[in-house]
Amino acid sequence: MLDLAGRLRDWIEEGREFAVATVVAVGGSAPRPPGAALAVSGDGTAIGSVSGGCVEGAVYELCVQALRDGRTRVERFGYSDEDAFAVGLTCGGTIDIMITPFAAARRAAAPFAAVSAAGRGEPVALARVVRGPADLLGGALLVRPDGTHEGGLGGDPALDRTAVAEARALLDTGRTGTVELSEDGSHCPGGLTLLVESAVPPPRMIVFGAIDFASALVGAGKFLGYHVTVCDARPVFATRARFPDADEIVVDWPDRYLRGTPTDRRTVLCVLTHDAKFDVPLLKEALRLPVAYIGAMGSRRTHEDRARRLREEGVSAPELARLRSPIGLDLGARTPEETAVSIAAEIIAARHGGTGTPLTNTNRPIHATGRETAPQVA
Repeated sequence: MLDLAGRLRDWIEEGREFAVATVVAVGGSAPRPPGAALAVSGDGTAIGSVSGGCVEGAVYELCVQALRDGRTRVERFGYSDEDAFAVGLTCGGTIDIMITPFAAARRAAAPFAAVSAAGRGEPVALARVVRGPADLLGGALLVRPDGTHEGGLGGDPALDRTAVAEARALLDTGRTGTVELSEDGSHCPGGLTLLVESAVPPPRMIVFGAIDFASALVGAGKFLGYHVTVCDARPVFATRARFPDADEIVVDWPDRYLRGTPTDRRTVLCVLTHDAKFDVPLLKEALRLPVAYIGAMGSRRTHEDRARRLREEGVSAPELARLRSPIGLDLGARTPEETAVSIAAEIIAARHGGTGTPLTNTNRPIHATGRETAPQVA
């Protein structure tokens, strides 16, 4: 739901009533992950999506019904249902969808506060009960990075404390996912299921080296939702004219910039400088940071020379094993644009545990369970 926070905040400020359908669980080859949402306002306006086309009509009607009766409900759609083809879910998976009405009388509730905060760009998590006793269904907590929170899951302080801790853990990494809890707050499948949605600033992509390949990679990074920075020590190349789509352009020595700029476990670092005097000190810093991805451009000969220099600088074997070099997947890329696709594909595979193998040559589920859900950006 928080992926629609900006639009929903506008509806709240306009005084509209609306209902939100949120994907709370998926099984098999479902098209949208937990947290994906479709919202319907009282005048019939719809925004968002829960299935990429499948079952949208049926979910729309459930939202309209929720606006009429004020009830929160969870519905399952799946290929085994007799009406699967009628509603359009023919992709071979199941999705559980929670439909929640948002009425004017509940404007102080945690979900409203979470939507408003996420719509302003504040990092927050929204934890909601999506499976459990009927009287707890839809119970919600807004959780901030410092642990302060609003709302509750049903009056049990121990349960709320455990839910806050779980929500903060997901918020720290910008993830959306489900958590199994018992009513006494311990981990116990069969008790309560929480959906925790995180709304955080976009993850960072830092591209080192203001070359033609970097320009194409900036576009790919923006397309994937990253906040993209280009860094190069040469002011003649690191210019807005060359990188009009970059969020930031920094003229500085790459290793010095990296030491002083914020990074986290979602940050990706792409080293395209292809020059040992830049690469080695930069990678020495990078390989000791807890970031999501580190890739460096160059031939296999360049990689071997670079690795030798890094070992001489004291970089350990486990640290060096984190380096993806030559950067990108083997797509046969030639042009800067094709190379950018190759690098972006490797970043996606690293984030979700993909193999990069053509789906034609695999027999495992397309949307494998247990993979990280992409960060939700307000």
